[in-house]
Amino acid sequence: MTLSPSKEKTSLLHRYLLASVAPRPIALASTVDKDGNPNLSPFSFFNAFSAKPPILVFSPARRVRDNTLKHTLENIYETREVVINTVNYELVHQCSLSSTEYPKGINEFLKSGLTQIPSLEVKPPRVKESPVQFECKVNQVIELGKEGGAGNLVICEILLMHISDHILDEKGNIDTHKIDLVSRMGYDLYCRASGTAVFEVPKPLTTLGIGIDQLPLAIRNSDILSGNDLGQLGNVETIPTEDEIKNFMKTSEPLKNLFQKFSNDTVQLKKESHLLAKELIKQGKVREALIGLLNVLA
Repeated sequence: MTLSPSKEKTSLLHRYLLASVAPRPIALASTVDKDGNPNLSPFSFFNAFSAKPPILVFSPARRVRDNTLKHTLENIYETREVVINTVNYELVHQCSLSSTEYPKGINEFLKSGLTQIPSLEVKPPRVKESPVQFECKVNQVIELGKEGGAGNLVICEILLMHISDHILDEKGNIDTHKIDLVSRMGYDLYCRASGTAVFEVPKPLTTLGIGIDQLPLAIRNSDILSGNDLGQLGNVETIPTEDEIKNFMKTSEPLKNLFQKFSNDTVQLKKESHLLAKELIKQGKVREALIGLLNVLA
């Protein structure tokens, strides 16, 4: 399928965008109008873009159905302040309820049952239940269009950041599983960023991997090793030496067993060695996996 945005209905393009650009963090934005009336609404066109200055950006889009502005954006134009509250699993349904299109002047804090507490630097209140709350001034609003569906980039500078003590670990860092954030997917779907959904991929910031292009063709063209497997093999810093390869053959019982069992069947030996390498990679023994593969090719 190939879509041309200029030829598609905005509603259709919007649906595909939300399902493909995901998961997206949620900004539960609290604002007030010029008279001090509070408003609360979630937005998933949201992220952090700078640490110095500390900048968050979210985008209240113009309504597709009638091209009107959302109350959050109207309030921001009036006051140039906002509190962005993070959303975790414990309050996701209350957050969703606050997205209801209530008439202007209705307090979504009351409708959603979330607790309104005063901020220290800005007029909009904070959400007490939110694990992290950012008091922000609005530096700029960039209008991306005038038609229904057009976004409005609200560039917010953080003045104060409030972090709930119960989500911190013993070192004072935010514990990913304690904060238990949720994110937005397409349709009515959400994603919970904790438990087995969270996994680690070490960043190669201080190392220089050999790259997948330096792996032998027989490994790169494997029918068993996935792209993720090859990516980890390509992240080793040096190609194993001949001594490493020979010594591994002497110490690795699984590899010795493969050579003994399939000494007369090179096709099956290659297949089994790739399966063994895949298991070693799964265990985090990436270099051992590569050495085992090179033993079979030697």
